[in-house]
Amino acid sequence: MLSTQQNSHSFLKLSVSLFFTIMVALVSQENVVTLVSRTGRELQRYRKGRRQVVGCIPYRYKIGEKNSLDVSDELEVLVISSQKGKGMLFPKGGWELDESQKEAALRETMEEAGVRGIVEGKLGKWSFKSKTYDTLYDGYMFPLLVQEELEFWPEQNLRQRRWMSISEARDVCQHWWMKEALDRLVNRLLGQKLGSEKQVLRSLNCIGDAKSDLLKV
Repeated sequence: MLSTQQNSHSFLKLSVSLFFTIMVALVSQENVVTLVSRTGRELQRYRKGRRQVVGCIPYRYKIGEKNSLDVSDELEVLVISSQKGKGMLFPKGGWELDESQKEAALRETMEEAGVRGIVEGKLGKWSFKSKTYDTLYDGYMFPLLVQEELEFWPEQNLRQRRWMSISEARDVCQHWWMKEALDRLVNRLLGQKLGSEKQVLRSLNCIGDAKSDLLKV
């Protein structure tokens, strides 16, 4: 009887151990997939001969700085080094046929900068010419409110990433169209901030009017 119980216990331990071994293997395989950047241009989108690229401006609010009068003082943006090490820029890459613009923006940001978050409304479209490849491009830029900063990401051995103030990022960014996108982001967030403050003031005024009416009754 004791031997049977011991055998059952040993079998249970072996089954549990095997289960966790399989789960670890599956998780490891999944991580390998997510740590590999897309390569090749078989799915690359072109429009009227222009390569379509999508990028992101990853940003976050400084701790304790959301009440600043200047929205630029509240923000930090994440910039990355180019693969050739000749300047800094925001994450960008090819928009492919099997994904939306926002999906491409999120993927490129994860691959190049190692961050994830909420992709917000498009900042705009810019047409430009690559000095390196003598190729015409259409570039679309999105803001990404960062929620997660990864310890490991596909291009961590190819690029450096660095959080900067708005003014610092504007100074080091090597692409004029990305600088324009950064200015649009700042103006948008400033407009949202001012709009929220006006809404609060309207609400307070309404409360004050209501109290005055009650006192008159």
